[in-house]
Amino acid sequence: MSRQCALLLPRVCAALADPRQPGSDDTCLEKMLDWFRELREGEPTEKLLQDNPCLTEFFSSVLALPEPNPSILSFTLRLAGILAAAEDCFQHLQQRQLLVRLFGEGGPLSSAAWEDASVRSGWVEGVHSMVQHQPALHFICSGGGIDVVFTLQGDPSLFVASAASRLLVHMLTLSVGPEVTLPLNAKDCDWPACAQMIVKHIEDSLQSSSASHIKQSLKLLTSLFGSCQATWTKVLWLGVAKQVESFLTEDSVQAQHMLPDLLLNMARSPVFRDTEGSFWALVTSALEHLTPLQAGPLAVGILKLFQCPQDVRIQALTVLLQPMDCILRAASQPLEYAGLVDESVSDPSTVENLLSSKSSCASLLCQTLAHLEELLSVAYLRVDLPSATLVRSVVIILQFCNGLLIPASPLGSKISQILIGCFRVQRSALDALAALSQWKRCDTVVESLFDVLLAYLESPNTSPTVLKKSFQAMAKWLVHLLHKSFKKQRQTEKSLQDVLLVLQKRLCSPCWEVRDSSLEFLTKLIACLRDQDEFRQSLLSSEVPKLTENLLEDPESYVRASAVTAVGHLAFLTYFFFPESPVAGNQYNKENTVAKLQEILSTDPEVFPRRAVMSIFTMWLQQCCTGELEETERFVSRVIQITERDLDWEVRLGCLEMVQIFTIYMFCRFGLPECPYTPVPSAVTSSISWCEPLQIFCRVKLFGFLFRSLCDCDKPVGQKACDILLALKSHFCQSSMIDSQGSGDLAAGRGIPWLQRTLRQGSLAENFSTGGGNGVDFEDPESMMLALRTIDFEELHSDLNKCSDHVEKSPQSLLEDILAAVGTIEENEADCY
Repeated sequence: MSRQCALLLPRVCAALADPRQPGSDDTCLEKMLDWFRELREGEPTEKLLQDNPCLTEFFSSVLALPEPNPSILSFTLRLAGILAAAEDCFQHLQQRQLLVRLFGEGGPLSSAAWEDASVRSGWVEGVHSMVQHQPALHFICSGGGIDVVFTLQGDPSLFVASAASRLLVHMLTLSVGPEVTLPLNAKDCDWPACAQMIVKHIEDSLQSSSASHIKQSLKLLTSLFGSCQATWTKVLWLGVAKQVESFLTEDSVQAQHMLPDLLLNMARSPVFRDTEGSFWALVTSALEHLTPLQAGPLAVGILKLFQCPQDVRIQALTVLLQPMDCILRAASQPLEYAGLVDESVSDPSTVENLLSSKSSCASLLCQTLAHLEELLSVAYLRVDLPSATLVRSVVIILQFCNGLLIPASPLGSKISQILIGCFRVQRSALDALAALSQWKRCDTVVESLFDVLLAYLESPNTSPTVLKKSFQAMAKWLVHLLHKSFKKQRQTEKSLQDVLLVLQKRLCSPCWEVRDSSLEFLTKLIACLRDQDEFRQSLLSSEVPKLTENLLEDPESYVRASAVTAVGHLAFLTYFFFPESPVAGNQYNKENTVAKLQEILSTDPEVFPRRAVMSIFTMWLQQCCTGELEETERFVSRVIQITERDLDWEVRLGCLEMVQIFTIYMFCRFGLPECPYTPVPSAVTSSISWCEPLQIFCRVKLFGFLFRSLCDCDKPVGQKACDILLALKSHFCQSSMIDSQGSGDLAAGRGIPWLQRTLRQGSLAENFSTGGGNGVDFEDPESMMLALRTIDFEELHSDLNKCSDHVEKSPQSLLEDILAAVGTIEENEADCY
């Protein structure tokens, strides 16, 4: 602890313990606790207490208050726990009877302050911090503290209850760890004293008639098996396994919903995963007895496991697919296609009853579809999913929701009535359908799939959110199928034509969300299918390009931004990627498109379209699509002129990213290494014209923009500018060049001291001029070379990377803040951040 902090700490402790003072800000108290944690790790804790007796005086003062502030009392308990985590400090506080008064029965436990949840939370956190060694563990267990923790498991505050459960897990792990030699027996006498108390509490709670006590113990076991994989956890499980298994069949307890998390945590532990028979038999029983809504999370968790018996995997897959199989059977009777499951794990009527109920049908289907989507994202799934049949079942769900299918069974009629117009299920089904596009063997269902997606895209009743997901699913399927050859290629091409017709209609929608989703869909298609001849010809011969350009003037800024992105990709496709492609009815050319986007960049009042323009310009430059060298030079110069005074920092940052790409492009064009660390043979270096790229950078006014950006009030802009200048310095200012050019022209160096002083001020610099009035000519190559050689960009980079509050974050400033908040600083002034 610094001398300044040691001088301030007694005043801070006195102020916090003074009941006449207003309570300090909780954030400051949290930071103070963090500071003491750092102190405890950095120096002997007993010395900390001996050198700062004000801490023990503070504890005594707070305990002596008849009605302490709950916030201060909670802070006191947590601070005492942090300090007592070191054994020597624990003994120091014990000798002064402070720990008994803080955490024992005569302390806050028996006062009116205990009614406040923050005090109970502080007590639990203080005990958790303190119990890092056996003396502290013995103190809590022998002094009745463990009974308080048991009680707090059922606290009305979820934060306190959860903290109490974590504390018990920690105490059990600490108690068993250093004292027990493995393997253990299943008898109580083998457990250490504290562990025996906790184990007995778990067993008694599980056997009690109290549902809340049972749930608390199940939560504790779930947390324990999820965090501890020691061998002794198996011994603990053997003592409670039969009781837990009985909950699968006892409806009176209502604890079944907690079993999936418990079993999954056990399945992930090698202690139970390698158990022969007994544990996996329990998992199988759970899959059979839990309701479909409860068994679903367990099934998907098992299917994601790398190590698991194959018969359990198959059973889990059957449970997961059962609702989808029921949908298939409800749609047609007799079943036209093969079902998803051959034999049900549980009673099929249970799933049918859930799907027939308005209160559970949507929930079950949404959960099942979400689990399928989750499984489809797993890289190495160890079971085969019947993807084609799954697609068919998802399509049927979408048809039920939109009234496109007349079911042939009473169950189907009931499900259809429930699902008609159900947005929740539509969204989940479309997400699952999009995920299924990546799986093989789905070609047989393409026709019906496109039909239902087109129906959703065309229907005026489709909500904007569902329409957006329909576009996303359609894009994934079109991209997937057009990139592979299969027997129904013509069907896909026809669907593409139909989609473009629907897109033309949706681009003219009165709803801005629909126009926006349509533009995003178009951009996705262009980005993924631009190398497909059929797609290019269909798109460019339609009205879509013209309608898209019209939306650059849309009244909604989000739509204008999406239109900018779409037009940028269209221009890339039309003028750059395939310039020979005919564009029927397109009256716009490349120059007009560039001019229109530059106009948006300079005049649009909203930031989103301007940011989109910068992203497109950066993409064009990255793809070398801005023409010959002179044309590119004019393009970059114009963009810099427009954006350097933009009020939005993200637009300025986007321009810097474009400038960075431009510099790399120029270095590559003139034969310089793209990376400054790439070794270049001396023969090559001598033949390189270093002056030409430097002259180009000066002509496009790149340096003026970079140096002004160094002083930008938004730190990311300054950091990016500094990164670019560091890269330029590494390219241009090599040792051989410095030796050959000497100190440079005196006239060129006249304004460099002013520039250095200005850059040191950073964002505080006023009236940063790039017009040459301060003796610096930002368009003069010699001046800029001298600036690159002279200015310490590494130091500027370090300053820019510092937190803006790196001074105010100091412990001294924190203590001063607390004193200021309670009004005990003479000047009565708080730090101003």
